[in-house]
Amino acid sequence: MGLKIKKTYKFAVKSSLYIALFSTGLVVILTYLFFSISFWFTLFFALSVLVFSFFVLQYRVERFIYRRVKKIYDEISFLDAADFKNQSITTDMATLTKQVKKFATDKKLEIEMLKDREEYRREFLGNVSHELKTPLFTVQGYISTLLDGAHKDKDLRKKYLERAEKGVERLVYIVQDLDMISKLEMGNESVEMTQFDIVQMAQEVMDLLEIKANKKDISLTFDEKYYKPIMVFADYEKIQQVMLNLVVNSIKYGKQGGSTEIGIEDLAKNKVLVRVIDNGEGIEAHNIPRLFERFFRVDKSGARSEGGSGLGLSIVKHIIEAHDEKIFVKSKFKKGSEFSFTLEKGS
Repeated sequence: MGLKIKKTYKFAVKSSLYIALFSTGLVVILTYLFFSISFWFTLFFALSVLVFSFFVLQYRVERFIYRRVKKIYDEISFLDAADFKNQSITTDMATLTKQVKKFATDKKLEIEMLKDREEYRREFLGNVSHELKTPLFTVQGYISTLLDGAHKDKDLRKKYLERAEKGVERLVYIVQDLDMISKLEMGNESVEMTQFDIVQMAQEVMDLLEIKANKKDISLTFDEKYYKPIMVFADYEKIQQVMLNLVVNSIKYGKQGGSTEIGIEDLAKNKVLVRVIDNGEGIEAHNIPRLFERFFRVDKSGARSEGGSGLGLSIVKHIIEAHDEKIFVKSKFKKGSEFSFTLEKGS
């Protein structure tokens, strides 16, 4: 930290002027009452008092303020040396006040951000623990039962092994999804851009999920007939995962006998908008800002009964952002939801 003092003379000049005027006036009055008045004597006396007062006040006040200001710098600089190591100490109170206020504001924002991160970390660890322990305890329970003698019953053994396998599959889904999110956040998951027909991909996704949709009598259709291919430029596999996750969610939260529609629209600036629309449960307004958080579930009990890792929408968001595109949500509670995202239009 430099020790260059920013000198301010305004206070000293005014103060010394007041002292000089007072002293000169007093001498003039006394001289008038008891002695003869000399103009040059009065002028010399006034200038002498002015100069002497100025230097005494400037030196004393500067030293007085400097010691206290330096103490303030010493007390706050250890919190973040980078903020002060290149700054000189100033005795200008306006500048000092501005610096301290800025420092306090920055630190307040930093503390609030750290508190938010700590809260997110605790919530995230709690969610991970909860999501992992359910399938782990399930697998452990069935295996322990088999070891205790249930393996002797052929039918029971097969049933318990199948249930244990489902628990292991759930663990694999969670670990794989967490691994993908981590790679996307760190930029280690590359995006391989290719040109493909988004209409054909959407049809393939609907075909893959047809059996799952039929269990709830949910129809999977386009919002209109698409007679021509609509080419986009993106990572085929990752966008397919986005479509799968969004359609799976629409089925999971869809109502019995409901519908899910996929729409594709041309936008300005060489963009395509892909929409996944359902008439299911919908989402309450206060839940929408948190939809893309890891493990966040609108209906926690119902969602877990449907399976999945709880990371689907978080992965969707990361994949779309990795393409430098946008994702949007519109929903009305008890009426349905619409998830949409943009893609670069192909040639």
